[in-house]
Amino acid sequence: MLQIIQNAQKHLSKRAIISNGNAYTYQELLTASQEFASVILEDKQDLEESRVGFMVNPGFDYVKVQWAIWQAGGITVPMCLTHPLPSLEYVMEDTGASIVVVSPEYAPMLEQYTKDHHIRLIVLGSEEKVSLKELPNIDSLRRAMILFTSGTTNKPKGVVTTHDNLEAQISTLVSAWEWSDKDHTICVLPLHHVHGIVNVVSCSIWSGATCEFLNQFSAEEIFNLFQQGNINVFMAVPTIYYKLITYWESLPAEKQKALTECMSAFRLMVCGSAALPVSVMEKWKIISGHTLLERYGMTEIGMAISNPYHGERKAGYIGKPLPGVDVRLVNENYQDVHAGEPGEILVKGKNVFNEYWNKPEATAKEFTADGWFKTGDVAIVEDGYYRIMGRSSVDIIKSGGYKISALEIEEELRKHETIDDCAVVGIPNDEWGELIVCAMVVNNPSLNTDELNKWLRERMAAYKTPRKYLIVDELPRNAMGKVTKNDVKKLFA
Repeated sequence: MLQIIQNAQKHLSKRAIISNGNAYTYQELLTASQEFASVILEDKQDLEESRVGFMVNPGFDYVKVQWAIWQAGGITVPMCLTHPLPSLEYVMEDTGASIVVVSPEYAPMLEQYTKDHHIRLIVLGSEEKVSLKELPNIDSLRRAMILFTSGTTNKPKGVVTTHDNLEAQISTLVSAWEWSDKDHTICVLPLHHVHGIVNVVSCSIWSGATCEFLNQFSAEEIFNLFQQGNINVFMAVPTIYYKLITYWESLPAEKQKALTECMSAFRLMVCGSAALPVSVMEKWKIISGHTLLERYGMTEIGMAISNPYHGERKAGYIGKPLPGVDVRLVNENYQDVHAGEPGEILVKGKNVFNEYWNKPEATAKEFTADGWFKTGDVAIVEDGYYRIMGRSSVDIIKSGGYKISALEIEEELRKHETIDDCAVVGIPNDEWGELIVCAMVVNNPSLNTDELNKWLRERMAAYKTPRKYLIVDELPRNAMGKVTKNDVKKLFA
C-alpha cells in the first residue's frame, strides 16, 4: 500500500480537505478515492501504468481522482485548466493517455477529441456507480506521475516520477519544514506543477494536516481566510506575494494592523518557483513578521535546496542542500569548481525523476555519465549558502568576454523607485556576443533611461548595465508566475 494512503488511515476522523465551502475527513477521502478507483478500473484488475489525464478543479475532487488513479495502478497526468485545446491535445498524444477525467465544465472542450481518438472520457458527477473492486498492490518503484516542463526552448517534455521519487520528495520536506497533523494550509497554486502538488497538497495530506483550496486568486479572499485564524502555513510564488503586498498597502491602517497581527502567528511562510526579489522579501517581513523561507527545486527533482526552518534565512539565497539530496557545482567540463566560484548545479538522490516520457536520448543528455542530473542553473556558495546566479541558458549572459548574471542586474534595478518589475536578457550581437537588454514595468512612463543607467552605474560595474531598455505594460509569464525569458527576448526582435 502506498505510504500516503497508509498515513491517511491514521487520521480517519480528522479534516483533510476544505473546498467549495465543504469539509471532508480523511475517511471520506479514502472511501471516495477507492470508489473512483473502481470506476476507472472498469473490468480491469490493474491499470498497469496506463496514463490517465485529468483536468479537475482544485479541491476534494482533484485529490480524490489523483489518489484513485494511483490506487488503480495508473500514472497521473495533471492537465492545466487554462491551456488551449492544442496544448491539451499535445499532452494526451505525447503520453498516450487512454482515459481522461474532467470536471463537467471542461467536457465540451475535450468530447470530440477523445471520441475521435478512442479515449475514454469520464465526466465527474455523471459516472456510473460500481461495486468496490479489490485494488492492486502498488510497488513504490512504479511510475506515478507525468508533469510537463514549461517547454521554453523545445516542445514540453513529460517528466516521469515514480512513487518512490514522490515519497522521497514529500518526506524530505515534511521533515525539513516540520509538518504535523496540527497544520492547516491553503493551496493557491496551479495543480499541474510540483510546487502545488508536492509542496502544498501532498506534504499537508501526508502529515495528517488540513489543506484548504481557493479556486481563483483573490488577495482579499486570502486575507479573509487568514483572519479566520485556522491557517498557519502558507506557500506562494513571488508574484502572489507582490499582489498581496499591493493589496495590503491599499488598506486603512487599522485593517493593516489586524492582518499583521494575524499573520505573525503563522508557523511558516515559503516562497519559490521564481527568484524572490530582496525588496519583496523585506516588505513582506514588515507586513507579516515573517522572513520568507526561500527554496530551490524544479519539476525533475522536486525540492533540492532550502533555507533552514530553524536558523538564518538569508535574503537572496536559496539555502543549503536538503537531507538525502547530494549537490555539486561544476564547470563546463563537469569538474567541481573551486570554493567561491560559480558553477552549474548537479543533483543526485531518490528525489530525482525517473526519465523523460518516451525520450531516452533527452533523458541521457540531462545526466552525467555517473548519474548526476544537470539542472542548467548556475549558483555560487557563500558562507555555506547557495545563491542562484541564473539559468545557464537564459540568465547567464555572455557579453564582452564576461559571464554576467541577469538576476543580479534585476535585483539592483528593482531598488529604483520607478521600477515595479523587470527582466534582463541577452540578445545576439556581433560586437558583444550578447547585448544586455531590459524590459521593465514602471510607475512613471516619463522615466529617463539615460538617468537610470547613470544611477545603475553608481551601483554596479558599467559592463553589467543594459544597453537597451523597453517599457512594457506587463512581463510575459507562465502559469506559475515565472517570467518567460525567451518571450522577453522576442520583445526586442
